[in-house]
Amino acid sequence: MQTLEGRVRVSTLENGLRVVTETMPHVATAALGVWVGAGARHEFEREHGLSHLLEHMAFKGTGARDARAIAEAIEAVGGDFNAETGVEHTSYTVRLMGRDVPLGIEILADILVDSRFDEAELAREKNVILQEIGSVEDTPDDLATDLFMEAAFRGQALGRSILGTPQSVQAFARDDIVAYLARNYRAPRMVLSAVGAVNHDAVVAQVRRLLSGLPGETPPAPAPARYSGGEILLERDLEQTQFLAGFRGLPYGTDAVYAMQAFAHLLGGGMSSRLFQEVREKRGLAYSVDAFHWAFADTGLFGMSAGTAPEDAGELVPVLLDVLHETARGVTQAELDRARAQLKVAHLSALESPMARADQLARQLLALGRVLPHDEVIVKLDSIMLDDVRFVANGLMASAPTFVIVGPAPALPDAVGGVLRAMREV
Repeated sequence: MQTLEGRVRVSTLENGLRVVTETMPHVATAALGVWVGAGARHEFEREHGLSHLLEHMAFKGTGARDARAIAEAIEAVGGDFNAETGVEHTSYTVRLMGRDVPLGIEILADILVDSRFDEAELAREKNVILQEIGSVEDTPDDLATDLFMEAAFRGQALGRSILGTPQSVQAFARDDIVAYLARNYRAPRMVLSAVGAVNHDAVVAQVRRLLSGLPGETPPAPAPARYSGGEILLERDLEQTQFLAGFRGLPYGTDAVYAMQAFAHLLGGGMSSRLFQEVREKRGLAYSVDAFHWAFADTGLFGMSAGTAPEDAGELVPVLLDVLHETARGVTQAELDRARAQLKVAHLSALESPMARADQLARQLLALGRVLPHDEVIVKLDSIMLDDVRFVANGLMASAPTFVIVGPAPALPDAVGGVLRAMREV
């Protein structure tokens, strides 16, 4: 057992399943869940969307409870549950009173080891997901985000949408879910995290009793990511045109990723950021404009996004690149200090929410193999120097660009060509 900062405790069961808890003495509720280090990028091509379908099926019935009984058991004690599929993780979570933690663990264990995947429920959930896919098609910024990943990592699982396609979802059978589960849901790639009014020893004892039967073999790793870059132009009859432009980023687990996060924040992470001031405040070209960095296990993706009126598209696109170029060359100490302060608050805010903290602990264990002490994170943020930010910022533009446009584009082919030329010249 490893003890960190007094209240955080980590235990590893014999099969490799890790249990992490943090007791919050003045909190009456608890947040707990199981995080699995398997998501969309762990799918074979024929399994596109299967991780998400499995998440949907999680609370649809076990050998002990049907879907309604699961919902009633949790809600009878005032709790609620949720599940989420990501690129590299899937989580199943419950929030309830501290005294009801054993019930939450019991239900989480039940769905992980004894889900029935009933054919009738499967047919209904397929239809629900088809509606979800349709919703994304009707939401331009969500659609643009999916296309951004596709353009950046073309032809790879990392670049495929998490939801799948209507064709792939409709083709899934129960046996496909069972095979995916057996291959990826193994104890060494799973973390049970519980935060709030919890007792570590009691949690470990119950988890050992209920989940020791999970396979202890190490799951196969996904295929390495290969950033390619590229452009996708999708003309749609919309009120606004959505833009995303980006470059290859950095994987998590490296100190340089902190400098990259700081650069993304000072470029487009708040009202004082360069993009907000230039694009919205000075030019009025967009209601919202953003810069971000997504870190994955072996790669990353840096991007800028904005939506604007079609007639302003030709002005907005080069402005985004101009601000990026100018910021990379001329970031100031004051900007870095502001970004650092905001990143500290964002990190430490998780300490005030049991669910946010449970998520943070589980993701750190899955990604890094350990829980990061708060002081260590603060030291790493304080250690970011101007030269570090300038180095990662200028390194971005050495990669091929990724560019996505969704919406009306009467004059955009020329604009796209100009932006791409400007990127290469940088």
